[in-house]
Amino acid sequence: MDFSVKPVLTGDKTVLRPFTEADAEVIAEIVEDPEVIRFTFEPGTVITLDRLRSWYGSRSAQTDRLDLAVTDRATGELVGEVVLYEWDPVGRSCTFRTLLGPRGRGRGLGTEATRLIVAYGFEQLGLHRIELEAYAHNRRALRVYEKVGFVVEGVRREVQLREGEWADAVLMAILDHEWAGRVSATVRQPSPPPPVPCPSPPARPGTRSAGWWT
Repeated sequence: MDFSVKPVLTGDKTVLRPFTEADAEVIAEIVEDPEVIRFTFEPGTVITLDRLRSWYGSRSAQTDRLDLAVTDRATGELVGEVVLYEWDPVGRSCTFRTLLGPRGRGRGLGTEATRLIVAYGFEQLGLHRIELEAYAHNRRALRVYEKVGFVVEGVRREVQLREGEWADAVLMAILDHEWAGRVSATVRQPSPPPPVPCPSPPARPGTRSAGWWT
């Protein structure tokens, strides 16, 4: 599978687009957010602006993974990223991860961005399986993944010491036929019937029904 095509995916709230080197400065601000540090990076990780420029400036050249910037459709602001990586040609699977800064939270942007890239993975790339791993105490992310359709497959217990406590990692995945079933269920959902108008009362002799002229 060739990931060299970097699409632009548009939703109601978000636009996913390829990264450029110019995005590094905004990402540098995002990765300094305490919540991002808490749930994303290993303790002691040092990230410099030069390293970010090199990384995000080279994302469009990668043929074995798909990194897309998450932007707010209303403003164009960069608020995070979504990634499909660790391509397994035998299992036709990829690992998914996302990172969202503080200005992208609480408005449904992360949920929509996840749906957009999962849909692209199954419907355009032909993936069979998309999996992820998240810390058990990252409840916001776990709710998003469950909402999109990821299923918990297991827990890796006490995988890392975080802030003085051992943290569990939750393993989740969604399969192509599960995604197709969710899409079909959405398409088949019937629209509510139109309201039935109340009939006008019969006109009395010598009068005109109000429905004729209002």
